[in-house]
Amino acid sequence: MTELDADTETGTAETLRELIGRELTGARQRTSLLTDCVDEADLARQHSPLMSPLVWDLAHIANQEELWLLREVGGGESLHPEIDLLYDAFEHPRSERPTLPLLPPDQARAYGHEVRGRVLDLLDRARFSDSGFAPGRRVGDRFAFGMVAQHEVQHDETMLITHQIRAGAPVLTAAAPPPAPADAATLPSEVLVPGGPFTMGTSAEPWALDNERPAHAVDVAPFFLDTTPVTCGAYAEFIADGGYDDPRWWTGAGWEHRQQAGLSAPLYWSKDGGQWTRRVFGRPEPVVPDEPVLHVCWYEADAYARWAGRRLPTEAEWEKAARFDPATGLTRRYPWGNADPLAARANLGQVFLRPAPAGSYPEGAAPCGARQLVGDVWEWTSSDFLPYPGFKAWPYREYSEVFFGPEYKVLRGGSFAVSPVASRSTFRNWDYPIRRQIFSGFRTARSAGPGGRPPGIPPILGGPIPPDPPC
Repeated sequence: MTELDADTETGTAETLRELIGRELTGARQRTSLLTDCVDEADLARQHSPLMSPLVWDLAHIANQEELWLLREVGGGESLHPEIDLLYDAFEHPRSERPTLPLLPPDQARAYGHEVRGRVLDLLDRARFSDSGFAPGRRVGDRFAFGMVAQHEVQHDETMLITHQIRAGAPVLTAAAPPPAPADAATLPSEVLVPGGPFTMGTSAEPWALDNERPAHAVDVAPFFLDTTPVTCGAYAEFIADGGYDDPRWWTGAGWEHRQQAGLSAPLYWSKDGGQWTRRVFGRPEPVVPDEPVLHVCWYEADAYARWAGRRLPTEAEWEKAARFDPATGLTRRYPWGNADPLAARANLGQVFLRPAPAGSYPEGAAPCGARQLVGDVWEWTSSDFLPYPGFKAWPYREYSEVFFGPEYKVLRGGSFAVSPVASRSTFRNWDYPIRRQIFSGFRTARSAGPGGRPPGIPPILGGPIPPDPPC
């Protein structure tokens, strides 16, 4: 049970107030880290037409906090009504934001400081009398504070993506993840996820967003899933075997995009002699074979899966693998259970600036035996981004509803850049299938045949194919 759950049951506002204060403070510390490390010219520069200038994100975070907390919850007037449209993401696509009369860095910081001071005063007075997610009603303080905390850390991840794209001297540092545990090399290449119904989505998670709702039963046929995300070493084998040059492995749209975009390896990879190298936040380094592959688009992930004789998992399959416990028949909040994420369970929150080696975090393993389903890399699924049965848009259509359709593919699990407050096994991310600048990877699946496991699937981490785990 989380602190937020405990507060919901006991009605103790002080517990929730302390939790929200910690989340808001932690998010702002990370925002400051990502924006204080570069000069004003770097903050104002657009490093890619796919991304906003960092200074836009900085003021947008403050503007959304003002909109939903000071105005919607607190009933106050706009502090700076003249800037609202500048920081409305639906009014101005990212490509045109550098042309807007944006607040300069010092004013953007001052605006954020002013808003946050007033928000903390509002937090001190909050009664948390609303019940949380309530379509058809005005957004209440209980949900709004959680939504705003998640919004800021989502932009923190976006700003970290901008840091990966930016040219120039490196400005971010972090320790390397620990090496893989001793048993990583002997893990089975895949795990069996049993068939049958499970509860997908949530109706009870207090800060879950509208597209995660409502909870509903889904029947999933038995299938096998990679124990870990696909590694750089395994992906390099796909490249070496001519995977980028063989249209058999690509969908029609994927092959067309591969040709037009000139795709030949994951983003930021290059060949130095006979060795693959990559750029990681401004630093060149050799590609690490046992790390999960990063910065691949959906078309690349799908082509690799076909080449390997497998497929991408559906969104429902991914969530069942991450949440369902066959021993109890219950659906968990996380692969490891219902307790909050800890450092020993998942690579989250920008503690490291890269995924951990494949096979890491045995304490975060799912009941089926799969590891790293939460954290490290966003995992592409085969599913389009669509509403769940009974979906209701709230508190505004533009969060999810306007994106529903076959144009977007769903990613699950969260990356090393995702903060725990925005990390749930029900959380749904989505993007165009051509996107690679995001911290995206994948794992593959295959349907379980009626006779059990067919032979011929090579292991991910090397060595002979070991037996399937008992689950």
